[in-house]
Amino acid sequence: MREFKADLHIHTCLSPCADLEMSPRQIVSAAKRRGLDVIGICDHNSAENVPAVARNAAREGITVIGGMEVTSREEVHILALFDKDDDLFSLQEIVYEHLHGTNDEKLYGEQVIVNEEEEIIGFSNRLLIGATELTTERLVDLIHERDGLAIAAHVDREGFGIIGQLGFIPEGLPLDALELADPTKRAHIPLKNRLPFITSSDAHKLEDVGRRTTTFLMKTVTLQELRRCLSGEEGRIVRI
Repeated sequence: MREFKADLHIHTCLSPCADLEMSPRQIVSAAKRRGLDVIGICDHNSAENVPAVARNAAREGITVIGGMEVTSREEVHILALFDKDDDLFSLQEIVYEHLHGTNDEKLYGEQVIVNEEEEIIGFSNRLLIGATELTTERLVDLIHERDGLAIAAHVDREGFGIIGQLGFIPEGLPLDALELADPTKRAHIPLKNRLPFITSSDAHKLEDVGRRTTTFLMKTVTLQELRRCLSGEEGRIVRI
């Protein structure tokens, strides 16, 4: 086994709140400078830029975990991470069916879809910054039905964190991990809610890529190995 340095929560120029400089090549270059082995691409309610980042990252020996940061009906942000694009885009289809509204570029920002050569191939007009009609519980189930990881994002933040939105983590909600925006706040999470922790940058601009990372001791980079790390199986560990 070896250690892999990961930042599993990075936005691209598809997220309306991200800088337009968050293009696939620029993200990969920033990840390389920070010495990252693994990056997770998690735009708001969409995964359309994941393939472009993955193709650029492959040239640099960096592994991309495809994902989304989905907003539930209760305005809770959940990271959905997948090994297979088919599973990722299957969930995206359901998210789109349950996401209404049209983006206002002047109010929220542009939502740029690009290819691996950084060419603009379109603009999403969906209200990606909005909340879906999916409950948090149903969303976690949909992720697991597709063999994905469901991680509650930035649980130590008031806005869009599960504790800030609901006041608690529902008993029995089968989350795989909790993401901390600030790992020093781990002690603030109620003991009864302690699940494995990760920390990520939630980068919306290039200088933030790799600002927070999680180290996984595992055999290789697959979602199954990440899952086994979170469970602490056979000597695998997660360190934040």
